[in-house]
Amino acid sequence: MNRLALIALAPLAFAEPAFAQAMDPSMPGMTMPAAKPPAKPGTPSPLGVLPGVQAPAAPSAPAAPAMADMPGMKGMAAPATPKPAPAEAAPAEPEIPQTPSPPPAQDHAADRDYDPAAMGAARAQLRQEHGGATLSMLMANLAEYQAGAGGGYRWDGEGRIGGDIDRFVVKSEGSGTGRGGLDAAEVQGLFSRAVTPYFDLQAGVRQDVAPYARTYATVGFEGLAPYWFDLSGALFLSTRGELLARVESTYDLRLTQRLILQPRVELNFAAQDTTETRTGSGLSNAELGLRLRYEITREFAPYIGVSWDRKLGRTADYARARGDDVGGAVLVTGIRGFF
Repeated sequence: MNRLALIALAPLAFAEPAFAQAMDPSMPGMTMPAAKPPAKPGTPSPLGVLPGVQAPAAPSAPAAPAMADMPGMKGMAAPATPKPAPAEAAPAEPEIPQTPSPPPAQDHAADRDYDPAAMGAARAQLRQEHGGATLSMLMANLAEYQAGAGGGYRWDGEGRIGGDIDRFVVKSEGSGTGRGGLDAAEVQGLFSRAVTPYFDLQAGVRQDVAPYARTYATVGFEGLAPYWFDLSGALFLSTRGELLARVESTYDLRLTQRLILQPRVELNFAAQDTTETRTGSGLSNAELGLRLRYEITREFAPYIGVSWDRKLGRTADYARARGDDVGGAVLVTGIRGFF
């Protein structure tokens, strides 16, 4: 019995010194094992996650295989991303040659077979006929009868002779009645020179025949304004220092190739009051007309229309003081032509 108790207590006798050696680092000949480093955050322990230590993130699930990659399955393929088109290189600009142009030929082939003097005369005649020729024309812009008390007539025309650049021009206009004779009449002699492709500068003399004799120095212009308006204007300075001005404009509105509607405007101005000629300063007279003509030929076109002609301002006061009519609207019929 005693032997059995000693055998049972023998392991305890040997275990106690061993336990003491493990706990006492001062025992000679014994080395304490190194302590393990502290667990990193998120490191699991047998008891779970240590306090104050963050749990590790759950591992991401593996990506599901595409339907097209699954065995025995065919899915819709993802649309392919279009590749950007390569930028096209800008075409190179052509190089402009810097060499000077060759000089114009000074010889003429015809001179090899014909007399050079005779060919020179022929070329001079050709230039004269195609650009340097002397041309002439007579034109009646207005030649009309005006219906009204006692009836009346009016004319406005010009003649010219010369070349493309320089020419001599004669203008005339006036009006009258069947019973009273001439109410107004004037003649102008002008030198005209083309200063642009569309306008001429004119200078010369104007002579009034009725109702008062007056002589004026004249400078003006005429030509074709933008949008096909015929435009003319002039300044008149009399030998007595009286200054007058005039502006005229017409426009041909082609209803057909032969039927033309023409509005017309004429305005007369004076710089001062002139008792002798009964002309007031400012706008002294205005004429607005609308005429419809039919061109039987380009050179001959009868027309009908209406014209409003009236004295204004101080000029109208002078006319009323004499008992004269200051004007108004009248029906007109006439002919426009040239040759």
